[in-house]
Amino acid sequence: MQISMKNRTGYFGDYGGQFIPEILKPALRELETAYTKLKKDQHFQQRFRNELRDYAGRPTPLYYAENLTHHYGRGKIYLKREDLNHTGAHKINNAIGQILIAQAMQKTRIIAETGAGQHGVATATVAARAGLECCIYMGAEDMQRQFPNVQRMRLLGARVRSVDSGTATLKDATNEALRDWLVNVGTTHYIIGSVVGPHPFPTIVRDFQKIIGEETYRQIFEKEQRLPDYIIACVGGGSNAIGIFTPFLKEPSVNLIGVEAAGKGLDSGKHAATLGRGSVGIFHGMKTYILQNKDGQIQLPYSLSAGLDYPGVGPEHSFLYDSKRVDYHSVTDAEALSAVRQLCRLEGIIPALESAHALAFLNYLMPQTAQNDIIVVNLSGRGDKDMSTYINHLCQPQGELS
Repeated sequence: MQISMKNRTGYFGDYGGQFIPEILKPALRELETAYTKLKKDQHFQQRFRNELRDYAGRPTPLYYAENLTHHYGRGKIYLKREDLNHTGAHKINNAIGQILIAQAMQKTRIIAETGAGQHGVATATVAARAGLECCIYMGAEDMQRQFPNVQRMRLLGARVRSVDSGTATLKDATNEALRDWLVNVGTTHYIIGSVVGPHPFPTIVRDFQKIIGEETYRQIFEKEQRLPDYIIACVGGGSNAIGIFTPFLKEPSVNLIGVEAAGKGLDSGKHAATLGRGSVGIFHGMKTYILQNKDGQIQLPYSLSAGLDYPGVGPEHSFLYDSKRVDYHSVTDAEALSAVRQLCRLEGIIPALESAHALAFLNYLMPQTAQNDIIVVNLSGRGDKDMSTYINHLCQPQGELS
């Protein structure tokens, strides 16, 4: 089987497509035409790579986590340090690529959705640099959880629109961004933040994020002279995971593991484990796995992590789940918080709560590994945005971290 090969335009196996209002189809055709041309344009590609290097700070290090490795007593654990990117997460990779597309298409206004705020900050950053108007949609609940990122976006000149409908989280912010795009499609480019949405967005975002895996491929050979045995990444919409997985999909010796948010537990009904507990449906313009009830209505997701609190997943992940090329698991809020504390104490690194889900899976994986196995964890973002959550959940009454 050709892993990740589309069997028809806009699909990954049976997943993907364009399930959208007719009014948006010309905009998507325009975007697809522009991107198809730019993808083959060497000047565009070189400019993208230069921006990643000179502005975002790539390549990010592949760091040997010696203390974490010693803690488990076997294997060799590396962290792909996406937290060291400008703006603090992998989101800047896609934002840089898409702002270049917007400029090539002569769009004058940028919109985006955000959950944890990292995509919003990255979009506001590139829009400010390009001198373009920027509007970010964010759920009211997420604005409270991620208030430092709200302030960053505003400082960068973006208008942050609070979304109070539904659960007031990422799903609802995406709904409002799509409505905005419907009204302003002539002047506006929608920078979707993950590998979700109607074609060609999942492909575009994946292509801009695969730099993570391309660097990891080179770096692990430089350090170990071989491929890793395991790569672990958290999965909400799934862009950081697709980014690091893509160059390894055709390497059968590399076990790829995606980790979803189990929230308060899979049997509690309070989770965001779309692949673990979802079913196939149509959502946000794509056919994919979603959390839905027996009547086909969206089931409200839950995660303490704002960036994983989404009831769908990118269509390529759905294909990789069905094909069994990637193994998908989930960890709870409590397990992720424990992983935050562990990485802070052992490595002096404060991870994003999203990334901590991938770290937490080490507790399940490491006892099964061989002594010399190599494990890479994608540290997709840094945790300063989550400090209020960490203080609330990890501090003792006297204010000291437990």
